[in-house]
Amino acid sequence: METTQKEVSKKLLELNTIKIQPLSPFTWASGWKSPIYCDNRKILSYPDTRSFIRDKFAEIIRKKYPQAEVIAGVATGAIAHAVLVADVLGLPFIYVRSKPKGHGLENLIEGEMKPGQKVVVIEDLVSTGVSSLKAAEAVNNFGAEVIGMVSIFTYNFSLARENFKKANIELTPLSRYQVLIDTALEMGEISKDQVETLMKWREDPANWGKK
Repeated sequence: METTQKEVSKKLLELNTIKIQPLSPFTWASGWKSPIYCDNRKILSYPDTRSFIRDKFAEIIRKKYPQAEVIAGVATGAIAHAVLVADVLGLPFIYVRSKPKGHGLENLIEGEMKPGQKVVVIEDLVSTGVSSLKAAEAVNNFGAEVIGMVSIFTYNFSLARENFKKANIELTPLSRYQVLIDTALEMGEISKDQVETLMKWREDPANWGKK
């Protein structure tokens, strides 16, 4: 798995999907200051990498979750990736909204799923894990069973690890923060001096950069 995580990290950096700017930090929607920003939607514009990600997801699901009956994508970033994976596996696809539609049927879950079915959730990016686990909760509340979650990338925050442990859901990422930083250093994308800053940020992202 380490080899896959390094391969994926390299591809994300080459496509500029992940930007690392310790001296010019980004502001997340949560208000957190961050020296790194990940936009996995870019992957969809590159057929070779898009197919590579699809095949790695499918490989994990076949190996770890052969009993999977439905593939679920978390809106909106993971929808396209989940469709691709469901197609190659020949499984039904659904997606889960962050909140119910405000019109029509007001669905939270779109697509056909039956109570009791075993579901693998696909996420593009995991930070704290809150939104990802809300999607999994919606599936479980429907009466289906989330047997695992896979993601393109995770920041691997301790908070996220705790949240997934409490929810009793296993997360398998194609790439994680530490491997990404090591790969970026090897590729010359960052300096050794910047590594310390990047690792300190992950220890306390909510307060990093505050004066």
